[in-house]
Amino acid sequence: MNDPTLQLTVNAAARREADDPRSPVAKLAAPLRLESGATLAPLRIAYQTYGELNADRSNAVLICHALTGDQHVANAHPVTGKPGWWTTLVGPGRPIDTQRFFVVCSNVLGGCMGTTGPASTNPATGEPYGLDLPLVTIRDMVDAQAMLLDHLGIPDLFCVVGGSMGGMQVLQWAARHPDRVFAALPIATSAKHSAQNIAFHEVGRQAITADPDWREGRYLVEGVAPRKGLAVARMAAHITYLSEAALQSKFGRNLQDRDARTFGFDADFQIESYLRHQGASFVERFDANSYLYVTRAMDYFDLAAEHDGSLARAFQGTRTRFCVASFTSDWLFPTIDSRQIVHALNAAAANVSFVEIATDKGHDAFLLDVPELMATTKGFIDAAAKVRGLPVPR
Repeated sequence: MNDPTLQLTVNAAARREADDPRSPVAKLAAPLRLESGATLAPLRIAYQTYGELNADRSNAVLICHALTGDQHVANAHPVTGKPGWWTTLVGPGRPIDTQRFFVVCSNVLGGCMGTTGPASTNPATGEPYGLDLPLVTIRDMVDAQAMLLDHLGIPDLFCVVGGSMGGMQVLQWAARHPDRVFAALPIATSAKHSAQNIAFHEVGRQAITADPDWREGRYLVEGVAPRKGLAVARMAAHITYLSEAALQSKFGRNLQDRDARTFGFDADFQIESYLRHQGASFVERFDANSYLYVTRAMDYFDLAAEHDGSLARAFQGTRTRFCVASFTSDWLFPTIDSRQIVHALNAAAANVSFVEIATDKGHDAFLLDVPELMATTKGFIDAAAKVRGLPVPR
């Protein structure tokens, strides 16, 4: 973990993807006024597209990624080489069919895969922004995505889809840009971050900032990397993505590559080894400061607060069609959070359907091949496409 060569390699990878990502980049000169009151310019937004935009530009689908996701939703990741993070849902013949729809996915503002974030070069200094980057919010992320769509010549969206933090962006899109969203599918999410979830994020942030190699956020300039802190943050967070039943069935109390306990502090148990692997692999593809920024954006999210404390008012008069989905074993964003969204949509007389999917896979179920989620997504997409006047397969 303290190998200087390894740290330099991680730094180089972080800088490469932050400033020269292996995906298209929209370079926008117009300033973005942030929710904090600060402005950010120029702005870079890294993105991927799949499929073709039809003649009347009515088949665009925006995918919003979760906390540790990025724009590589349906293609091999340039750093890890692994398949896209949502190939269960997005691709040819999938519920979000790239042979029917023009799919766009961008790296969020504050991210580390090419969109302006703390690892990006600050044009005013020639060095990475670090903590000089103003704090960003979910609303800022959505406004940046709207600027990207303007740049791509897409006036409105057939559908916006996302899970977890991506679901927060879906809700923000529907509330802030209702005339640009025909259909919305928020999955495993909430209209505000809970105290419990803020607490988990604070543990992760403290792990990062307590690492001596964090260097007050200047680690890229100083040639080090807070690998240990970021790995621990990832380990703690990953526990929240799974359910107790999933942990028990997958790992139980099974030992890792040994027949007996060592009576020491090595990874005796499979779950310990799994978490260490998750932490170690995460630091190869994610920037520590981005983790601070994006978790803070989630913490600040409270859609009702933007509308005088009324979530229903956020959707007043909306013509967007909604499908809200939750999972029975998700204790990070439990079903009660989704029901609150549905109640608000009903109070606003919105067109909304709701499904609670039975699974023991926990919060991460939205990323996995869960048949009922696949069927729900396809059914909602096809029904909305029919109303929109888009072709629907027989």
